Amino acid sequence: MARSKKTSSSSIEEKKIFVLDTSVILYSHDSIMNFDEHDVGIPITVLEELDQFKKGSDTRNFEAREFIRLLDSLSEKHTLQDWIPLNGRSRGSFKVVMSNESKINAEEVFDERKPDHKILNAALTLRDAYPNRKVILVTKDINLRLKAKSLNLVAQDYETGKVKHVDDLDQGTTVLERVSSQKISDMYKDGSCEVEDIRGLKDVKANQYYILKSSKNSALSYYNPESQKMEKVEKRTAYGIRPKNAEQAFALHAIMNPNVRLATVQGVAGTGKTLLALAGALEQRREFKQIYLARPIVPLSNKDIGYLPGDIKSKLNPYMEPLWDNLKFIQNQFNENDKDFTRITEMVANEKLVITPLAYIRGRSLSNIFFIVDEAQNLTPHEIKTIITRAGENCKIVFTGDIYQIDTPYLDSQSNGLSYLIDRIAQHPLYAHVTLVRGERSELANLANELL
Repeated sequence: MARSKKTSSSSIEEKKIFVLDTSVILYSHDSIMNFDEHDVGIPITVLEELDQFKKGSDTRNFEAREFIRLLDSLSEKHTLQDWIPLNGRSRGSFKVVMSNESKINAEEVFDERKPDHKILNAALTLRDAYPNRKVILVTKDINLRLKAKSLNLVAQDYETGKVKHVDDLDQGTTVLERVSSQKISDMYKDGSCEVEDIRGLKDVKANQYYILKSSKNSALSYYNPESQKMEKVEKRTAYGIRPKNAEQAFALHAIMNPNVRLATVQGVAGTGKTLLALAGALEQRREFKQIYLARPIVPLSNKDIGYLPGDIKSKLNPYMEPLWDNLKFIQNQFNENDKDFTRITEMVANEKLVITPLAYIRGRSLSNIFFIVDEAQNLTPHEIKTIITRAGENCKIVFTGDIYQIDTPYLDSQSNGLSYLIDRIAQHPLYAHVTLVRGERSELANLANELL
């Protein structure tokens, strides 16, 4: 989203007009307030589309309702065909664009009457009405941006909340070479050491993980913000699941560290994100009243779950099956007569362990709960914030996902909630992050991740 350059009163850039698509509103209902001093146009078609989304319990339904309420409060003393000031001294005005008065008709150009083309016409109308001002269509729909550009309209994504350099996100793990062999030996002996004793260690971050290497030995460690020391990380087993590499050991440590109340585990398919989170939660079952394992429902092939046969439970089963697979894998580490095997069955039956769609827990207060959110890359930043703000006493939240595997329309590696969270909350003492880089599912799965 363009920003004006304010150098002096005589060189203030001409105010732009941003035209918002429905996808922007459903992504963030307060997006209209994030265009600085520039003006905002809302095509009447957007209001018509929002009317279809206002009912329901999904996040996009909430966003639609909130935006409608916001427009109602802003236009209390005005008609929507006037330019209405947005609240705040540094903000511009907005209006609803009612008619198509452009010389170019997008519906004729693309030979189809559809909402997207009406939105294009609204932007074209404003461009013709204000020839001295720059009109920009803002949409999260890539194809709509391409159509706009084909009509010589400036179009761009909604940038607020986007991570600029996603490849530079903190990995959570740092490798330090040429560490003193004696210091590593001392860490094995004492379990910790002073930060100053580790050569090459600079700008330490809370709960950052380190692989310390010398010519003779190595150690896994992390910086404890409470003790302000480097402490050794053990490769411990959690409910029958043992880490297979250093990053998995770090992830399990973050999941089981009682001082870490919020953790993110990022990595490609087969790296063990969900498995480690669930195993760590089961290991800590006595510390929490319930364990919730949830994931957002992303319809396959862009079809709503209503297309699937059966009742609501049958419709949701295909989406929850990967979570049950992880639970069964953990359970099968034990003999059927083993207490650890039967305990999982009992926990599910007694709802001590609940696997559920994410929409089913929205609005609840999460107290005394270990909460795992799988496939978090399919959530918006607002959804991530909403979940975390529900955290009550003795709540721990773990988000897992792959920021490069987005299944939700209008989200990408830069704008999804998991990337946003990793970028914004790094270095906080209550937070830890680990990126898993090695697939442990099978050699065949690794082959697909590396070469396909």
